[in-house]
Amino acid sequence: MKASTRDLFPSFYDAERTASSVRYIASVDRTLIEDGTYFVIETNAGELVACGGWSRRNKLYTGSGDAAEDARLLDPLTEPAHVRAMFTRADWTRRGLGTRILEACEAAAKAEGFRRLSLMATLPGVPLYERYGFQGLEPKLVKMPDGITVDAVEMEKPIS
Repeated sequence: MKASTRDLFPSFYDAERTASSVRYIASVDRTLIEDGTYFVIETNAGELVACGGWSRRNKLYTGSGDAAEDARLLDPLTEPAHVRAMFTRADWTRRGLGTRILEACEAAAKAEGFRRLSLMATLPGVPLYERYGFQGLEPKLVKMPDGITVDAVEMEKPIS
């Protein structure tokens, strides 16, 4: 996560925003692991090269800090499942790994009755999400706990 952010974000953000993102966005959310909704892709040698997941909980993204409603379970009939914490190591991008993780997220969310997926995309991820069928709802400024803001895009797609 941290290597991906450190290496890919400078093409989209300045050094201050990249450093804040490495600290606050590129961190493991244990809830995704505990919920069994996080996926990783490893090489044959066991190197982790991509990761990402989805959540049936209210928290939309890691950099938001903690809020009282974060753990609330979403209603699959009226609310979208949240795609979260997608990272690909810079030397493994453009090989379909992100798409494979999105496919796994979509299938798992669909199996639980969700009809839509949503996410808060940092700028490096927007092209992947658009290719996968997500549509931008609106640009956002995400405020990190250190006060730094990072440009992002709220996105959503129906589950097919």
